[in-house]
Amino acid sequence: MIRITLAQMRRSVGRLAAAGIAIVIGTAFVAVTLLAGNVITSTTYDSIAAQYRGSDLVAGGVPVDDAGLDAVRQVAGVSSADEQLLSFQQLEHGNRTIFQGVLATPSDPAMLPLDLADGALPAGAGQIALPPDVAERFGVEVGEDITLVRNTLVDADADVWEWEEAREQLTVTGIVDDPYGAYSMFGGAAVAPATEVQAWEADLLAPGEVSTEPSTVLVGLDDGADVEQTRAAIDTALSSAVTAAGGDASDLEVVTPTEHAESVAAQMTGGDNIIFTTFVLVFAAVALLVAALVIANTFQVLVAQRTRTLALLRCVGADKGQLRRSVLFEASVLGLASSALGILLGTGIAQAALTIGSGMDLGIPLPTSIDITPAVVIAPLVVGTLVTLVAALAPARAATRVAPLAALRPADAPSSARGAGRFRLIASLVATVIGFVVLGGGVAISTVGDAPSDGILVALLGGSMSFVGVLVGSVFWLPRVVALAGRLVGASGPTARLAAANTLRNPRRTAATSTALLIGVTLVGMMSTAAASARLTMDSELDARYPVDVTVSSDLSGDGSDAAAMPVGLAGAIGDVDGVATVVEVPATLSGLTGPGVDPGAEVMVRGVTPDDATSVLRSPEMVAPLAAGTVVVPEGIAEVWSITDGQTLTFDRPDGELEVTAAVTELQDDAVVVVPADLATLDAAAPTTALYVGLEHPGDAASVVPDIQDVVADTEAPVNVMGAAVERAGFEQVIDTALAIVVGLLGVAVVIALIGVANTLSLSVIERRRESATLRAIGLSKGQLRGMLAVEGVLIALVGAVLGVLLGLVYGWTGAAAALGWAGEPAIVVPWADVSLMIGVALVAGLVASVVPARSAVKTSPVEALATE
Repeated sequence: MIRITLAQMRRSVGRLAAAGIAIVIGTAFVAVTLLAGNVITSTTYDSIAAQYRGSDLVAGGVPVDDAGLDAVRQVAGVSSADEQLLSFQQLEHGNRTIFQGVLATPSDPAMLPLDLADGALPAGAGQIALPPDVAERFGVEVGEDITLVRNTLVDADADVWEWEEAREQLTVTGIVDDPYGAYSMFGGAAVAPATEVQAWEADLLAPGEVSTEPSTVLVGLDDGADVEQTRAAIDTALSSAVTAAGGDASDLEVVTPTEHAESVAAQMTGGDNIIFTTFVLVFAAVALLVAALVIANTFQVLVAQRTRTLALLRCVGADKGQLRRSVLFEASVLGLASSALGILLGTGIAQAALTIGSGMDLGIPLPTSIDITPAVVIAPLVVGTLVTLVAALAPARAATRVAPLAALRPADAPSSARGAGRFRLIASLVATVIGFVVLGGGVAISTVGDAPSDGILVALLGGSMSFVGVLVGSVFWLPRVVALAGRLVGASGPTARLAAANTLRNPRRTAATSTALLIGVTLVGMMSTAAASARLTMDSELDARYPVDVTVSSDLSGDGSDAAAMPVGLAGAIGDVDGVATVVEVPATLSGLTGPGVDPGAEVMVRGVTPDDATSVLRSPEMVAPLAAGTVVVPEGIAEVWSITDGQTLTFDRPDGELEVTAAVTELQDDAVVVVPADLATLDAAAPTTALYVGLEHPGDAASVVPDIQDVVADTEAPVNVMGAAVERAGFEQVIDTALAIVVGLLGVAVVIALIGVANTLSLSVIERRRESATLRAIGLSKGQLRGMLAVEGVLIALVGAVLGVLLGLVYGWTGAAAALGWAGEPAIVVPWADVSLMIGVALVAGLVASVVPARSAVKTSPVEALATE
């Protein structure tokens, strides 16, 4: 029987090609989806954990001294351990001054999160490596000198400590790039020897004073070292060292860079990692669903057309079991061979896309080669084979149930009499209604509940259930919708009316042909809508995280202790930079703070700004909405430090006077509290302008505008720091945009698969209707009219599938965005009109293209030949 089956396959190569193409493309989609999911996850995590690139473990949360570092280095399996130090220093060259973050070189150069672009890393005293922008701004090259200007605390007389300016010459040894944007907010980072950076920081402390700031220790492991065992040993050793030094080790954390990235990603997705952990699985399931439908539709028609051949085998002695095994063996061979080709095609496409993407300026580095894991090979192979087998089960069973003599009689094409059963109708209605109710419940859980992941999972379950109900019931309503659309074009002539009538004559065939496209367009519409809604919602979150695009500050210590007035005219010069929309001058003073529950001796920076100025420059004006005379806006971070509650009465005191105000705690991200200028004047009538809030016309242009602002600042003599929060924001947006582009691109492949399914099914239905087409030709239908009939039929089915898919996609996209981002507030409701128009246009063209080959096949056969009995 195996030989007979293989012989049948050789004789049916043309017919098997349609199913084979669907399987190849479907499995290729699964492979590409898995590979793309790996790339998205790795690049996202690499961007988030960029500062820890190269390290195996990161210890932090507590201050770590030299004894603690030595304790970590002595742990078995540890190859290196260094504190990650970033010291902000004033650099000068010619008439330009730049306040620049300087990173200490680790003992293992591989743990430096920067790439050496030119020259060498500094190896000794008096050396430094600069970011490209800083070197260009100074106009220096490798081997030239710049000046370091820093303050040191010296004993002037009788233990009276004073600040003294020190100037040192530094030689530029190299240029360092920041490919993942680890220090993009600071305009990159320079690099200096660790001993130098440690000395610079020590000079800022009085004798005996110890820094209480939490440290970050980067740990490298030996090859083959067990990560978990080493992590536990580091935790024990470092806890003991911190406790021995009189510290509290309760906040100590030892994590991998990936775990850090997962934690940050969880914060950006409502406190749970569900979006990233289920990403690959969801889209693999999407790929499976689309591929399964196309393969099943194609293979069902293919096997059904061979019913007479199978019946003939029954006549010559084959039993039902042999026929069933023959069909399943044929499906297995076809599935395995096509799946293997699909894997090769998918990996080739993924590698080509990665190669092209790596050569483009996407804003984030991409890996140079794909990572072929066992799942990438096994999953598509198993999926393609199993789907083909499942698609063959029903036709094989149907063929064995037909009596041999009845099967050998000529048979007409199926008619509308072969409708779906009542059970299917009830099941589809129940699944659809319950699914939409559960989907709404998931949105509600995500919006008002404490566990967003639960809401997402419930919404995913409800969406899947309702979509399955829609698909199962499509045989009842989809052909009628197509026929209704056919009436609109029926007035154009008999050809169009025939095409519309054909869609009703076989509802199963019409539903099967259109459902594949309906799925693909629904998924693309869903992702496009969800992506647009998510982008606006995430913009709101980024607005909260980065409320000011660029901050130009002269209060370099961060606490205002060495605040200096902003250089005269700097605000106007920055305002003239192309791309800058608003510049607000912000005076500030350091003030004592008292209030119920506030620790004695508390001091905070107090900024003064009018509500109108704050609204004009902040991305989230609502964060300063309570600002008014007698009210102080307190950022949540400061409120937590000093135990300040909303509505609490606070008293600020300065030599010039006292100010009693009511606290309004908001989500403002700042290191200072905010009052109106009149209240600030009560505290300090001569409070200097220590900061400029700069708003950009377009935050996405930050990478080009911020360097221009830094150029202006570099020409001033005073040390001024530029914090380009918009640059880091743009980096996050680039990651989001790249991920969404890949997702939409993947689902675009689903539409391609669906369109091929439309063409395959239409081709096979033409073969199935050879006698019908011949009859039409015999009674006078011309070749052109036959082509027109098939073209109208293809366009109707494709266009209706696309329009309904768009509508379903909008519903699922909106509810999906609400479920995934309900924790962030009310999600934005967006209609991606450009994507909607594109999908409908593609469906219109695809319907025409899909009819070309079947029409050529239909008109080639003469009426007499087609009407002859086989």
